[in-house]
Amino acid sequence: MLSARKIATVFGGSGFLGRHVVRRLTAAGYIVRIAVRDTEGAKFLRPMGDIGQVVPLYAPVESEADAARAIVGAELVINLAGILAESRKGDFTRIHAEGAGRLARLATAAGVASFIHVSAIGADANSPSAYARSKAAGEAAVQAAFPGAVILRPSIIFGAEDNFFNRFAGLAVALPIIPIVHGAIMLQPVYVDDVAAAILAARGQAGQTYELGGPEQKSFRELIALTLANIGRKRRILDLPVPLARLQAVFLERLPGKLLTADQIAMLARDNIVSPGAPGLEELGITPTRLDLILPGYLARYRVAGKGNQAAFQE
Repeated sequence: MLSARKIATVFGGSGFLGRHVVRRLTAAGYIVRIAVRDTEGAKFLRPMGDIGQVVPLYAPVESEADAARAIVGAELVINLAGILAESRKGDFTRIHAEGAGRLARLATAAGVASFIHVSAIGADANSPSAYARSKAAGEAAVQAAFPGAVILRPSIIFGAEDNFFNRFAGLAVALPIIPIVHGAIMLQPVYVDDVAAAILAARGQAGQTYELGGPEQKSFRELIALTLANIGRKRRILDLPVPLARLQAVFLERLPGKLLTADQIAMLARDNIVSPGAPGLEELGITPTRLDLILPGYLARYRVAGKGNQAAFQE
């Protein structure tokens, strides 16, 4: 019976990573509360479980009362809430730092057994990026309020609904040139379902921090070239000087979707790879998935009919 099942609350559960986490939680027998701002937008998750097993709740991380209601009675709380760009100044702090600390404090007060917080590789209190500083502040707040919390720091996450490979493949369809910045930085893309598996595997690993990366480290430029090869489109990859990219960001920040922000440029100035010796997927019993096993399947829709795996032009 559903009433006898364990309860898990997932903040940000309707997002790209969240849907994979929810699927695994329902398979593991949990009743899953999806704590989100848009409950209508989370209803697509209901078919992942039995009737009544997946329950969307209005519970933004900024709301003390709503978050507390979503947490009470849960034995597992997972915080996936996060943004890549601010809609208004201070959003990074409100969501990544204050929000994360609030959830951890409420989880402690409610007697939650396990709290898992998804942060990001690059979280650093001294970073030039406000995003990275807020992620570091969130980790500190979570650890102070819930000392046994597990922190997971993924590199960029890839999968069918990602905002990285899909974005650049879409740009390649529309533009003859793909502009990037800091093309030499190293990234370590990690498959979304591996991250979801890591979240469930981390239950019971009290107080641990894991950095999650895939089996390949590639430069930003190499990943764009790989995208172009998979969709069979030859495009010039143009690595913009940082001052020009910042000037471009002033305009792009005003557009819907915020294609590029000054803070993202600052974040891209540093490698985004697993630290040497840091525990990661393997320590959680997960074999990292290679890019070439996943990318061709979901990038197929961007291909020129009958074409694929062509070399990309580079400058």
